[in-house]
Amino acid sequence: MRVRKVVLSKVPFNDAASIQLTSAQQNVYYIEDTREDSGAGEVYSVLNETGNIPDAGFVVLNNIPVSADGRGMFEERFQNRAGLVEKEPGFKAIRILRPETSDTYIVMTVWKSKEYFKKWQESNAYNHAHKKRGTKEGLGSSIFPRPSYVTEYTI
Repeated sequence: MRVRKVVLSKVPFNDAASIQLTSAQQNVYYIEDTREDSGAGEVYSVLNETGNIPDAGFVVLNNIPVSADGRGMFEERFQNRAGLVEKEPGFKAIRILRPETSDTYIVMTVWKSKEYFKKWQESNAYNHAHKKRGTKEGLGSSIFPRPSYVTEYTI
């Protein structure tokens, strides 16, 4: 099975299939199944995905640094996730992205609007998806060398 690749770059691609993600701080360009080898940007393998990325929407990138020793546990957790987010109103797509040259995984979710994302954060599905965080059943904090951070964009 071929592993799909995506690239996130601060430099625009010469490809009509790229998607511009915009925030007040910066623009980021996203492209799936790229053959472009511009050397610009970070390359990721798609570990898990659902949905299609729309022409317009709200994008959340949860950037999660993971130690080399913790990669297997982290990936297993996301391969076996409950998949409840997909059933939420306004949900469009999710991509779990494994970095090829850094230690920072990205969990990318795409929503119809920021309001739908905020409603999901307040939902039972969100609480269920994160219920093991900080418990013995959750992933140990030792696999996270630095705190995760979230970046938000619009398409």
